[in-house]
Amino acid sequence: MFPVYEEKKENLHFRSKTSRHASPHLHNSIEFIYITEGTLELGMGQELYHMDKGDFAVIFPDVIHHYQVFSPGINRAWYLWAGMTLTGQFADTIQKSCPDNPVITSKNLHPDIRNAVKCLYDNKKRKDKNPVVEQAYVQILLARSIPCYRLAEKSSVESSDIIYQTVSYIAKHFKEPVSLESMAKDLGISKFTLSRVFSGTFHRNFNQYLNEQRLNYVCVHLECTDKSITDIWLDAGFDSQRTFNRVFRERYRMTPREYRSLYKEKYILQAQEMEEL
Repeated sequence: MFPVYEEKKENLHFRSKTSRHASPHLHNSIEFIYITEGTLELGMGQELYHMDKGDFAVIFPDVIHHYQVFSPGINRAWYLWAGMTLTGQFADTIQKSCPDNPVITSKNLHPDIRNAVKCLYDNKKRKDKNPVVEQAYVQILLARSIPCYRLAEKSSVESSDIIYQTVSYIAKHFKEPVSLESMAKDLGISKFTLSRVFSGTFHRNFNQYLNEQRLNYVCVHLECTDKSITDIWLDAGFDSQRTFNRVFRERYRMTPREYRSLYKEKYILQAQEMEEL
């Protein structure tokens, strides 16, 4: 079956819903699943992993996966999608690897994970949502779940599907000098076929998609490190400051320096508000 690429535009998206069959898909966010009732079969690569009530799973970005439900009765779960900018120090690990088995059973689940999921669910219902709190809980989920996994290179669950190969290739090589022509040569397809994948599936051209992945990397490091802006954009793979500044302003309507200052001001203000509670 042809997998679907989903772009999650919200930085944090939380849904409590009835579990149903979902065809193969991949997306640009990290996904967390917590089973609240019944069961779920989570497919990743060529494997199908069973989940019971209280089990938890993490699906890293750009990994093809699907769901199936075989159990009668009520089957529900909490589904949480978090953007890469919320992953902080875990971003590099998440970008390059994935769990060989994404499921952590209830008996092996750290209580901090249950608490963080519950707090995110409660925060979802608040009108005055605090993004700093959301980021903190997402990183708790990662800090407690990643040590439970045996991580493998994403290539270990690769598919021969052209969409997956495209996403996987960019995830591995976005920091390097890469062109549509060189990428097509490495994948063994024509650049015209590859160009149609970007326009038809991702609804953007090659350079737009590549720059978006580089900007995701930049924002994580603007928010979570004190590295210089020059070092960050060079490490992200941009070939010139002029190109970097242009694409950054096009996406965020501000300069990188303004973005970093705004984030820090917001963080300090919300931290002070939390201390006053």
